[in-house]
Amino acid sequence: MRRPLITALVCAGILGLHANAQTPPITPQGAKPAGDTSKAPAAPKKPTVADRTKGQKKIDGLFTLYQDTVTGSVQMYIKKDQLNKEFIYQSFSINGPTSLFLHQSMHRNTAVFTMRRAFDKIEFLVMNTGFFYDKSNPVSKTEDVDKPEAVFYNDKFSIEDSLGYLVSVDQLFLSEKMDPVKPIFGPGQATPFTFNLGGLNPTKSKYANIRSFPNNTDVVVDLSYDNPSTIASTGPDITDARYVRVRMQHSFIEMPKNDFRPRRDDPRVGYFTQERNDQTSISATPYKDMINRWGLVKKDPSAALSEPVEPLVYWIENTTPLEYRQTIMEAGLKWNEAFEKAGFKNAVQMKIMPDDATWDPADIRYNVIRWVSSAQPPYGAIGPSFVNPRTGQILGADITVEWFSGSATPISDELYNGPSMGAFSQSGMNTQHHATCTLAGELKAQFMTGQTTLQAMDAPEAEIKEMHKQFLTYLIMHEMGHTLGLNHNMKASQMLSPADIHNTSITRQIGLIGSVMDYPAINVSLDRSKQGDYYTTKAGPYDLWAIEFGYTPFSAAGEEAGITKILSRSTDPKLAFGNDGDDMRSPGKAMDPRVNVNDLTSDAVAYAEERFKLVNTLMGKLVQKYSKPGQSYAELRSRYGALLGQRSSMINAVSRYIGGVYIDRSYPEQNSPNKPYTPTPLATQKKAMEVLTKYVFAPNAFDADAQVFPYLQIQRRGFNQPGNGEDYKIVNNINAIQVGGTLAHILNPATLQRINNTRLYGNQYSVADVMNDLVKGIFDADINGNVNLYRQYLQTSFVKGASSFLTPQAPIDDVSKAATLYTLRKLRTKLTAAVSTNEETKAHRANLVFLIDKALKTD
Repeated sequence: MRRPLITALVCAGILGLHANAQTPPITPQGAKPAGDTSKAPAAPKKPTVADRTKGQKKIDGLFTLYQDTVTGSVQMYIKKDQLNKEFIYQSFSINGPTSLFLHQSMHRNTAVFTMRRAFDKIEFLVMNTGFFYDKSNPVSKTEDVDKPEAVFYNDKFSIEDSLGYLVSVDQLFLSEKMDPVKPIFGPGQATPFTFNLGGLNPTKSKYANIRSFPNNTDVVVDLSYDNPSTIASTGPDITDARYVRVRMQHSFIEMPKNDFRPRRDDPRVGYFTQERNDQTSISATPYKDMINRWGLVKKDPSAALSEPVEPLVYWIENTTPLEYRQTIMEAGLKWNEAFEKAGFKNAVQMKIMPDDATWDPADIRYNVIRWVSSAQPPYGAIGPSFVNPRTGQILGADITVEWFSGSATPISDELYNGPSMGAFSQSGMNTQHHATCTLAGELKAQFMTGQTTLQAMDAPEAEIKEMHKQFLTYLIMHEMGHTLGLNHNMKASQMLSPADIHNTSITRQIGLIGSVMDYPAINVSLDRSKQGDYYTTKAGPYDLWAIEFGYTPFSAAGEEAGITKILSRSTDPKLAFGNDGDDMRSPGKAMDPRVNVNDLTSDAVAYAEERFKLVNTLMGKLVQKYSKPGQSYAELRSRYGALLGQRSSMINAVSRYIGGVYIDRSYPEQNSPNKPYTPTPLATQKKAMEVLTKYVFAPNAFDADAQVFPYLQIQRRGFNQPGNGEDYKIVNNINAIQVGGTLAHILNPATLQRINNTRLYGNQYSVADVMNDLVKGIFDADINGNVNLYRQYLQTSFVKGASSFLTPQAPIDDVSKAATLYTLRKLRTKLTAAVSTNEETKAHRANLVFLIDKALKTD
C-alpha cells in the first residue's frame, strides 16, 4: 500500500523535520512561501498612447492627430465623449484635372457623420438628414426605421485609455471612402478614349498637410492614380495620363452649438436649400426645406439697424491682380445695402490677404476670393459655400475667378466652330444645367461683343475700361450672392423696358436688372448716343428683398408672420424670380420664355431684333479693325465667333416665346391679376416668328458675314491644322444656330405637346399654324427662284426633322403628327410647282421631294 508522498518524504527525513513536527501548509505552485520577502515579477505593462505615438508629430485640435515623421502614417485620437456625437464632413478638391472638375476649391461632399464603438472597433457613419418628424406625433418614434446609416469606415483601435481611443486612419484619408474622387461614368458615357483617373495607388499617395483647430480638423492628401495602359486623349493640364495625382482636403467640423434657427424655404424666392420631407405630415407638399444662410446675430437686438456680432469677412487672396483689388473690394461692400434691409449694418467686410500671411487660404476658417489661371478652366468663376445639413447654416465660402474670364482678354479660337447639329432631335435635346455657375463664361462672350462694338466704333480706351470695371463688379457681386445662399434668378433681366434700359437716372438708382443673380445680355446700344450702363453694378430690388427674407431676425413667435409679410410682395414685377429649373436655355426645356439667359428688357423680342441689327452693322468693321500688323488673323476669327454667338443667344431667347407659358408663383391670398399659367399672347408669338424669319431664316440673313469669311484663318502652331482643313466651317456654324437654336426648340416634342395643351386654356397658336409659318419663313422667299447654300441646308434640315416625326417610334403626339403630315404634303406640292433656273437648286428640290415621299411612304 503506497503512502501519500508527503508522508514518505517526512519519514525519509528529506524535509528535515522530525516525525512529530507540525506539517507546514502546502504552498500553491508559483506562489512564494510564507516569510519570503523577495519581489514578485511585475505584470506586463499595457502600452499607452504616449508609447504608441513616441517620436511622432502631434497636431492638437478638434481631433488630435499623430503623424509618424518617418513613414508619414497618421493615427487619430478619438475622445470617448466624441462618440455618438454628430460632426460635419466637408471635402474639397485642391488641385487636379479640370476636365473632371477636380480643380482648386471645388466644394464637394457634405455630410453629417458620427462615430461609435463596436466591440474592439470604431465605426464612422454617415447620417440621413433628409427627414423631419414632429416629436408630438407618436409616429416620430419610428424616425430611425428604414433609414440605416452608412458605415464608411471602421478599424480596430490600438489603444484605449480612460479618455479615448487611438485609431489608424491611413485607410480613411488615403482612400475614396469619404468622397468618391474618381468620376463614375454610366453606360455609354465613356469610351476607352475618355480620360478618367486610373486605380488609386495607396503606396504612392501621401499626406500633404494637416491642420487642426478647436472647431475643425483639415487633412490634405495627395491621392495617386495609376492607369499605365490608358489610350485616352487628354488636355494640356495632364502631365502624363498614366499617372495622375489629385490633391483633396478632408475637413471634420464640430457641429455648431448656437441659437441658429433654420428658416423655411419658399418657391417665390430663390435660396439654395437643405431638403427635408416631413414624415408626420399629410400635406400635399410635406416639405420642411431650409434655406442656406449665414448665422448673423445683431450686437444690439433692440436696434432697427445693428452691426452683427460676427460680420461676414471676405479675404481678397494675394493671387488677385493688383489692378483689380479695389474694384473687387468695392463690389463686395455693395452687398451691405441689401443687409441693411434686413437690419444689419456693415454685415460684409472686405480685407486683402497680405503677401506675408502665414495662414493657408484653404483653411476653412477664411472666406477667400482668389484668382487662378487654369490650363483648361471649365468655368469662368464660381462661388460655392458649405453648410450644416441639419440647419442650413452656412459655415464657409470661397469665390474663385479664372484669369481667362475675369481679365476680359480675348476669347481663344473656335468658340462656335463645331459640327453641324443636323435635324432637330426627337429626344428633346434637354441638356441639363450643371450645378457649376457659368456666369463668367457667359459674361465673357457678352463682354467680347461690347468690346468689339466700342473698338469698332473707335470709342476711347477709358470707356472700354469702364465697361470692364462694370463687368468685374457684376461678376463679383453675382458670385458673392451665391455665397450668401442665393441661387440664380434668370427672370430678373425683364425688369426694365427697352425705353428705360439706357436711362442711367433709373439704372443707377435701382439697377439695370432686378438681380445680380441673372445671366443677362450686355447692354450695348445700336445708337451710341443713347448708351447707358453696360452691366448692373448694384444689388437690384429682388436682391434687397431676398436678403430681407433670408436674414431679417425675428422672434420665434413672430417669425412666420414676419416672413409672410415680406413674401406678400412677390407680385411686384421688380421682384420677379425664376431659377435654373425654370430657365429655357436648352431646346425643349421649361416653359416660361421670360426666364432665360442672355436676354434683356421686358420686351426681349424687340431687344433681340436690335441686337441682330447691331451684329450685322459690326460685321462690316471687323476686317479693318482686327487686321493688325505683326499678328495673325486669330483675333479676327475670335471676334467673329463672339458676334455669331450673339446671334445664337438672341435666337435662343426669341424662339422660346413660341409655345411659351408665363408662370406666376404667387399664392391665392396675394390676389395676383395673373393666373398661375398664362399662354404667351398670340401677338407675341407671331412677332417672335417674324423676327426669326427676317434675321435667321431669310435668304439674306447672313449676307453681312460674307466680307469676313476669307479672313477667318487660324494661327498655325506646329501641326495644329485640322485634318479636315483649317477653313472656317461656315455652313455648319450657320446651320447649327438656325436649327439647333430655333427648330430644335420650336419642333421639340415637348414644345409641340405644350402648344396643344395650352390650346385648352387660351393659346391661339396651333401646331398647324406654327408649321405653316415655319414653311413660309423657310421656303417662300425663294420658292420662285434659286436657293442659296444657307437655305439649302436649312430647308433640308426642316424636311428631315419633320419627316422623322412620321416614323412609328417618334415621340410625338397625334395632333402634332397630323399637322406634320399635312404640312409635308402641302410643301411637296409647293416644291414640285417651284421654278428653278440652276442645276444646284433643281438638285436640292428634287432631294427634298425624295425625302418627303420616303417619309409619306413610311407613314
